Amino acid sequence: MMRRRLSKLLWQSLGSQRSNYSVEALRFNLDGVTNCPFKSRNNDIRSTNCDGPGCPKVMRYATSCATWSELSQEAHPASDMLVDSFGRFHNYLRISLTERCNLRCQYCMPVEGVELTPNSHLLSSDEIIRLANLFVNSGVDKIRLTGGEPTIRKDIEEICLQLSRLKGLKTLAMTTNGIVLAKKIPKLKECGLGVINISLDTLVPAKFELLTRRKGHERVMESITAAVEYGFNPVKVNCVVMRGINDDEICDFVELTREKPINVRFIEFMPFDGNVWNIKKLVPYAEILDKVKQRFEGVKRLTDHPSDTAKNFMIDGHHGTISFITSMTDHFCAGCNRLRLLADGNLKVCLFGPSEVSLRDPLRAGVDDLGLKEIIGAAVSLRDPLRAGVDDLGLKEIIGAAVKKKKAAHAGMLDLAKTANRPMIHIGG
Repeated sequence: MMRRRLSKLLWQSLGSQRSNYSVEALRFNLDGVTNCPFKSRNNDIRSTNCDGPGCPKVMRYATSCATWSELSQEAHPASDMLVDSFGRFHNYLRISLTERCNLRCQYCMPVEGVELTPNSHLLSSDEIIRLANLFVNSGVDKIRLTGGEPTIRKDIEEICLQLSRLKGLKTLAMTTNGIVLAKKIPKLKECGLGVINISLDTLVPAKFELLTRRKGHERVMESITAAVEYGFNPVKVNCVVMRGINDDEICDFVELTREKPINVRFIEFMPFDGNVWNIKKLVPYAEILDKVKQRFEGVKRLTDHPSDTAKNFMIDGHHGTISFITSMTDHFCAGCNRLRLLADGNLKVCLFGPSEVSLRDPLRAGVDDLGLKEIIGAAVSLRDPLRAGVDDLGLKEIIGAAVKKKKAAHAGMLDLAKTANRPMIHIGG
């Protein structure tokens, strides 16, 4: 009776997606991948992408020069909750520490601003550490801190220190706008921060003020210099390229890599709520690369990891490198290994997907770590099971058996532009 009840709740929780899954798949059998996106309509495996029903075991991606099997060999033994229904292992967690920011970048925040979540509904530092520990114990080995702007949190150094002490975590990174970073770098490095990405979309101070609706260009440049001086190698500089705004600065950004260990990352303009995305503003990766090759000799493709979001290049005679984030014109969804924990405690399995599940609510309701693992593994809401009075053992059976909801790929840029999603400042950069 209990099992039938649990199966019914699971079936209801899958909602509109339930038609995609067989009864067997819902009965606690996730060993085989039954809905592989790389199969053709007649259920044959496309030889260039799949090697069998366990797909994807060995794949090559447009973004990558390596194989998925390399990822599988790195998988943590306790990683079941981090593997989706397409076999992708998620070992990279991005944690948004705040929705607040000291800039107002046009592609990130709507001109009218955003409604901030009440502080009582945001994760506390203790809750952040507890959830991070759960993820790391399950196989996550890289955490990136984002925002809003993470450096405006007064306890940012303590959060870094606690996260860096988690056994199994290999990389602690941060994405920041660099406004107050320079004075915080010494302590942040001491507390275990190992990788820094600094967002900068223009090298022209007046244009910076136009794009961010604030002053501060000089301080960002100081932070880039400080990061290099304190040994961050490479220092990653994120640049969102927008036609008619900063596409005339592409080669100027590349010059930053000539003498310093800087990795400039050119990012295609992406649609989010309130950023007035327009395909006319999008500068495709191929066009950016062509501009670079016309100006610089010896541009060579590097070997990328299967889960890299970037296409990476070196240039003869340059100490640094350049990369391209091609989410719109050549997506890398097949190798995605990222999950996002938002400042309000919601888990977002895809940057472009509207689906979210709260980890804050069950955490505060007293669900133990085992229960939370099962929730994260399936990204299924706990509301109905909790209201039904199902205990932790029941939650384990329901959610541990759920087919993962993460889709094979995002909908494509034109559909994304019409899909409701949060502003980037709420999601985390």
